Order: sequence, then structure tokens, then C-alpha cells
Amino acid sequence: MEDYDLGKVFKLIEPGPVVLVTTSSNGRPNIMTMSWHMAMEFVPPLIGCIISPEDYSFEALYATGECVIGIPTVEMMKKTVDIGNCSGKDVDKFEEFGLTPLPAGKVKAPLLAECFANIECRVVDRSMVDKYGLFVLEAVKAWTDPEHKERRTFHANGDGTFVVDGESVDLKDRMVKFPECL
Repeated sequence: MEDYDLGKVFKLIEPGPVVLVTTSSNGRPNIMTMSWHMAMEFVPPLIGCIISPEDYSFEALYATGECVIGIPTVEMMKKTVDIGNCSGKDVDKFEEFGLTPLPAGKVKAPLLAECFANIECRVVDRSMVDKYGLFVLEAVKAWTDPEHKERRTFHANGDGTFVVDGESVDLKDRMVKFPECL
């Protein structure tokens, strides 16, 4: 073993997959790229996500308490990175990147037609937002596109490189402690 830079520890535990977060404030939808999120609970389904106050989407999420998490697949990797490299303050990202907003069922933020899955969310806990930028979201409706054949997602390594999902290994018969997850 050798020393590792503590400022780079995040690269060792990057969550997965890279997602797109849509918000809508004052009738204006926006999209941001996010890789810092985590599942927190099964029922109700809770998702923790970190969004910096410096991100344009922060203000909309904080004000409306609603968003959609779109899960892109490998065919959208470059576009997803490009979305993260500009601000919705300056660019209409739906128009700029040729993305299709669809009406959500329970929130005002739009679904992303190009994503294979979308999760409508409402903020249920803001207690760690000021200190950490951590919003706790409750998933209130989820969608998948059965026509979307590609299902491989991609994960950030934290240094501009990504890992693409690959081989699946079925160990369901060993999942005895949490059978409700199967």
C-alpha cells in the first residue's frame, strides 16, 4: 500500500451512474449533469443528491422542491458531459442539445424522452443543503421506456474518464437477507 491524496478520495468511491437532473422554475426548464447521488431508502424511495449553490439548477430545485432524474445510457455519454459543461443561465439546454421534454405525471420538471428511465422527485429534507448541498429527494413516480433497448449506463471516475456497465452476474440465489430487493 502507498499513500493516496485525500483530495482525490472521491475518485475511489464515485457513485454511479451519471444522471441528468431536470428542473423547471418560472416556466423555464433546465437540465444539469450529476454524478454525486445515492440511494438512501427503499420505502419510501429516497435519493440523496449533492447540487452546489453555484449550479444554476440549485436555485430552481430549492425554490420548487421538484426535479426529475433522467438516466441516460452510453449513447448519450458525450452529450451528457457537454450538458455539464455549460450553464442553463446562458443556454437553453433542451434546444442546444436536441433533447425532448415530456410532461411528468406528478412534478412540473420535464421527463427526458432520450433517457431510458426517469424518476420524478420531490425534496423531503433540506436540513443538509446549507452545509453540504445535500438534498434528500423522495421518488414519487418512475418511468422506463420499453422501446429503449440500450440499458448500459456509465459512471464517472472523477477525472474525466468513465466506466461503462458491462457484464451482468446473476447472484439472486445468494440474496437471502434482502429478498424484497429481487
